[in-house]
Amino acid sequence: MVWWRRWIRDIMREFEEMDRMFERIFRELEEGRFETREPLIFGYSIRIEPGKEPEIRTFGNIKPSIAEVSGYREPFVDIIKNEKEGTLSVLIELPGVKKEDIKLRATETELEVKAESDNRKYYKRIDLGTKVDPSSAKARFNNGVLEVEFKLKEARKGFDIKID
Repeated sequence: MVWWRRWIRDIMREFEEMDRMFERIFRELEEGRFETREPLIFGYSIRIEPGKEPEIRTFGNIKPSIAEVSGYREPFVDIIKNEKEGTLSVLIELPGVKKEDIKLRATETELEVKAESDNRKYYKRIDLGTKVDPSSAKARFNNGVLEVEFKLKEARKGFDIKID
């Protein structure tokens, strides 16, 4: 099968799941069983790189397979691997929080992000897809976008990260 046919099939499957999720939410809203004060956020990001298959990711605080809201928003995340420089950058959108509100914890394969302010709460555990050195992490926060950069190499334990 040609890669673009599989890509289109995957997109259609995601839209069908999203349609079922909205039908379930609207049904629960009509029956008065679904109550939340948090905004419902759900979206897709599609990344297309030359010579690679497109990558489809979801984000938000609800998922097609889950009808409950966690109380935390799931931020939009993008991961950029630069093999030439030997780095992995994780970009995380966290609008409405200050750098003092953000807590990060990294292991060699995961990055955990938690941010809580007076009116916004974010949480996400991010699978980095490769092994990194968590002690090499450098974090920058500017205009609601957090960038965490790691060196690509193995490490054994997790480290807390200070945001500059």
